[in-house]
Amino acid sequence: MHIVHIGTLIYTWIHGTLVGTDEFGNRYYRARRDTLHGRERRWVLFKGKPEASRVPPEWHAWLHHTTAVPLSEQAAESQLWQKEHLPNQTGTAGAYRPRGHAYRGGKRAAATGDYEPWTPS
Repeated sequence: MHIVHIGTLIYTWIHGTLVGTDEFGNRYYRARRDTLHGRERRWVLFKGKPEASRVPPEWHAWLHHTTAVPLSEQAAESQLWQKEHLPNQTGTAGAYRPRGHAYRGGKRAAATGDYEPWTPS
């Protein structure tokens, strides 16, 4: 299911030209004639829930005008050392919590060095 704001969808139908899709099913568009501050307008319609972390690097570079054309299929291929995509975990149980975080027991290591806390006399 695609979740798209109706205004973006109508603008895409009227002004957009499909440039390509990525492995997540997101579709990338450019404006036929419109510009924004002298630059071509570019946008993405996400498949499913809009999640910016699901924009692959090759498409991110194109969206932000780092490259004139999307990077090649060869550049998009995963390397052996790359991890599989993981959605943004902020606000979920899978979020990163360092040692000493309240959700990990709240006990952090003692401070090191010559720090002495001030105490009123």
